[in-house]
Amino acid sequence: MLWVTMSNELQLDHLRGVLIRLEETLIFGLIERAQFPHNPPVYVRGAMEGALADESLLEFVLHEAERAHAKVRRYTSPDEHPFFDDLPEPILPVMVYAENPLHTHRVNLNQRLLALYSRELVPFICREGDDANYGSCAVIDVQLLQGLSKRIHYGMFIAESKYRAERERYDAMIRVRDASGLEAAITACEVEALLFERVQRKAAAYSRELVAAGERSIDPDKVQAIYQRWILPLCKEVEVAYLLQRLDG
Repeated sequence: MLWVTMSNELQLDHLRGVLIRLEETLIFGLIERAQFPHNPPVYVRGAMEGALADESLLEFVLHEAERAHAKVRRYTSPDEHPFFDDLPEPILPVMVYAENPLHTHRVNLNQRLLALYSRELVPFICREGDDANYGSCAVIDVQLLQGLSKRIHYGMFIAESKYRAERERYDAMIRVRDASGLEAAITACEVEALLFERVQRKAAAYSRELVAAGERSIDPDKVQAIYQRWILPLCKEVEVAYLLQRLDG
């Protein structure tokens, strides 16, 4: 058994650094996925003629990846959340987080994320068509989904940091289940505006290099829209759900 401390996880500089690193991960993942057309069979159960039982190709590749990652204890870390709940136990020694900053919770929006990703986000960033590169798309999808999941659920660390800074204010709203009040309290419009501008600027810079090299890229405005339409709303939903459970137990 290994004991691990996470005493720096709620420091604002650390939180900001993690989120900025994830921006890079997500922007590059979106650019990679946009290299291919939509390829709808990747997301349809039964499209592989029964070879994958009742899973789509994306679900199959994601499930297999999570089985391997679970064995090396990926999902014992407080900042990782699996898409599936039938994963094997780790083969590595158990890690005990002596200073896990998060309160016990049951928050996991990954099934929502998976559905939104397959039905809305992929058609939004990819051109129509089918070039049969199903395996390549599924592998990129898995990496991108894992990055999106981490970004969205990392909101719980942000929520905990805000909660500890104003316990009495948040406790009052939690006790009366004031979800709208909690969402208003965690929202910083000026910070959000800077975030949207930053990811658009980064995507534009990366896209210019790719286009100059004759490669496909993604419209930087679409990257900004993805943050506005999907990532940030889901992150806020995670934060509010976490805060509503903050006083449980």
